[in-house]
Amino acid sequence: MAATKITVKSDGSIRVEGDFTIYDQDGNAFDLAGRTAISLCRCGHSQNKPFCDSSHKRAGFQSEIHARRLDPPAPVPLAPAPPKPPST
Repeated sequence: MAATKITVKSDGSIRVEGDFTIYDQDGNAFDLAGRTAISLCRCGHSQNKPFCDSSHKRAGFQSEIHARRLDPPAPVPLAPAPPKPPST
């Protein structure tokens, strides 16, 4: 299995390359017809969402991207303890 590489392009799309599957919100896989590289829309103007059709160029989409370190995720709060039964 080839590694998947995801590149977020400045002023453009998200490029996905390698071995991957893309699903819709209902869990249905897109038929990528054997593609091992696709571009996903970031600008919201594509007529072929979620895939890029280069509409970002016509729309003047701008977003300068530079890799950075993310803060650690916030801890998940523990569930409250169940109430104690009354003592008799």
